[in-house]
Amino acid sequence: MAFTNIIMKGTHLGEFEELVLLIVGILNGDAYGISILTEIEEKTGRKVTVSTIHTALYRLEEKEYVTSQVGGASKARGGRSKRLYEITSAGRQALEISRDVRENLWNLMPGK
Repeated sequence: MAFTNIIMKGTHLGEFEELVLLIVGILNGDAYGISILTEIEEKTGRKVTVSTIHTALYRLEEKEYVTSQVGGASKARGGRSKRLYEITSAGRQALEISRDVRENLWNLMPGK
């Protein structure tokens, strides 16, 4: 199956966007900038900044792969609220397509 026909222009996931989207899905409704940063650093050993994560989240929201809402304020955050992100069905589908494309390419690698 040719997956390039499925991925519409402007909806392609970059490598970092894919990573952020996976973490948003894993955190299952409890994803916000710092929680995503912590998970990325713990799971991958990769150092990232909050601004880089927010940029990816904005792009993912524009593509309709995540939705967000403002959560309640907390004392730990000095009375400020945090923006919580959730993966959408389109986001899940984009991840599945990305995984399938990678698996198909890996299966073509000589010497398996």
